[in-house]
Amino acid sequence: MTRSIFGTDGVRGQANTHPMTAEIAMKLGQAAGRRFQRGGLRHRAVIGKDTRLSGYMIESALQAGLTSAGMDVFLLGPVPTPAVGMLTRSMRADLGVMISASHNPYQDNGIKLFGPDGFKLSDAEEAEIEALMGRAPTHAAPDQIGRAKRVEGGAARYVEFAKATFPKHLRLDGLKIVIDCANGAAYQTAPDVLWELGADIVKIGVSPNGANINAGCGSTAPEACQRAVVEHGAHLGVALDGDADRVHVIDETGRIVDGDQLMALIAGRWAAAGRLSGGALVATVMSNLGLERWLAARGVGLERTRVGDRYVVEKMRAGGYNVGGEQSGHIILSDFTTTGDGLIAALQALAALIEDGRPASQALRLFEPLPQVLRSVRYDRAARPLEDAGVVRVIAAAEARLNGAGRLVIRASGTEPVIRVMAEGEDAAIVEATVGAVCEAVGKAACAAAR
Repeated sequence: MTRSIFGTDGVRGQANTHPMTAEIAMKLGQAAGRRFQRGGLRHRAVIGKDTRLSGYMIESALQAGLTSAGMDVFLLGPVPTPAVGMLTRSMRADLGVMISASHNPYQDNGIKLFGPDGFKLSDAEEAEIEALMGRAPTHAAPDQIGRAKRVEGGAARYVEFAKATFPKHLRLDGLKIVIDCANGAAYQTAPDVLWELGADIVKIGVSPNGANINAGCGSTAPEACQRAVVEHGAHLGVALDGDADRVHVIDETGRIVDGDQLMALIAGRWAAAGRLSGGALVATVMSNLGLERWLAARGVGLERTRVGDRYVVEKMRAGGYNVGGEQSGHIILSDFTTTGDGLIAALQALAALIEDGRPASQALRLFEPLPQVLRSVRYDRAARPLEDAGVVRVIAAAEARLNGAGRLVIRASGTEPVIRVMAEGEDAAIVEATVGAVCEAVGKAACAAAR
C-alpha cells in the first residue's frame, strides 16, 4: 500500500486547498475511525489543535467523520502536540488527532494521528487509512453514532504532567526566563509550567489571533526571543514552535543552543548517571559531525535515521533507546513522552543549568560544531529536479570535493515544496561553495521544469 496525502509528519498543506480541505478531513476522520475500532465497546478519539484560524474548520470536519464512524470525540482545544500523545493514553482513547502545521505559517495546516499507545502512526498504518479513504465509507447505525464533548482541563493535565518530569529536588527560583510560545498551542501551558516551578518569566508570543502563529516569533524565528533575553537580562530563553514539539534554547548572551547541543547535554548527563538506555543517542542525518565526535569521546554511540521525528521514535522503540531528536529542536525523551516535546526538553536543560552553576553560555554549549550550511530551494512539486542529469553531475562533483572530510545531504522536504541541501566539513569555504553549487543547479533545473 502507498501513501499520497501523508508526508513525513501526517497530512499537511495550505488550508482549504487539497489535501487540507474539510472534505478530505471528514473522509480521513471516517477512515481513521473505522481503522481504530477494536471490538464492541464504545470507541473514543481525542482532538487537539494549535491556534490557526483554519483549525476550527478542520476540527469540525474531523469530528463529523469520526462520529459518523461511531467514535465518541473529546475536543481538547489548543494544546501542544505532545499533550495529545499523553492524553490519548491517559484517557484510554483509541485514536489521537493533532491539528497543526507545526512551524509553518498560519495559511497552512496539518493533521497528525496517534495510535492508542500515544505514538504517531507508522507509514503502514497511514497507508491503511488512505486505502480506506478510497472506499465507500462505513457509517455507524443511527443508535451508534458518536457523541462529541469539549473537555475542560486538558491543558491543566498537561501542565501537571510536564512539571512532574522536572527533578523533584530542584526549583527554578532565582532564574529569569524568557518564554516565547510562537502565538501557538503552548501559549497558556508553557508559561504556567515555568512560573509554577518558581521562575520569574517574561512572556512573548502569547497573544494568538488565528493568523500570527510563528509570525516573527518562536523557534523558527528566534530573533525576538534572543532580543528579549538580552534586554531583560534573562538567564535563559525558551523558544517553542507553533505546536510546541520543538525548541530552541537561548543562552544569556542571546546565542542559540540548538537541538544537537541539547541532545549532547541530555545524553551525556543521562549516560553519566546510568540512565541512557542502549548506550546511544538517536538523531537524523542532519545532526552535526561535532555531536557524533563529542559523544564518541564519551563512549556514547550515535544512531542516525532519515529526517522526521517519527522515524527517530521508530528507531528508538526498535533499539530500546530513550533519548533522540533532531538538530531542529525536536527532542524525544521516551522516559516521559511519546513524541517531541520542546518544553520538557527545556526543563532538562534548566535542571542541568541549576546543577552546573555556570552561565548557560558555558553549561549548555558542550562542543564546537563543524562548519555546516543548510539551504532550501523551492520547486514545483510536479518537477523532479533531483533527477535532472546536470544536477546529478553537480552532486557527484560536490561529493568528490568533500573527499571524505565532510558530508552532503540532499533531500526533498516532506512538509513543504523545497529541496534541502546540507553540507558540513572541516573547511568552511569548501562547505559554502559545495552548497552554493548544488543549490544553483537544483534551482536551474526547477525553473526549467516549470516552463
